[in-house]
Amino acid sequence: MTNIKLQVNGMSCRHCVVSVEGALKDIGASGKVDLENGTVEVTYDENRITTEQIKAAIEEQGYDVI
Repeated sequence: MTNIKLQVNGMSCRHCVVSVEGALKDIGASGKVDLENGTVEVTYDENRITTEQIKAAIEEQGYDVI
């Protein structure tokens, strides 16, 4: 398993947490959002999921991955 931390703009509330973490779960990854720092720590299997897929899943929820 691989862990990455991504900076994400636009997250500000519990709904944002649920949206981002749910989108990651849908693609087979797990995520932990830190609203205070505007980050999400993602754990995923690099043999099944790419960082591009992770970023796309977050961006599809309306947030910007930096």
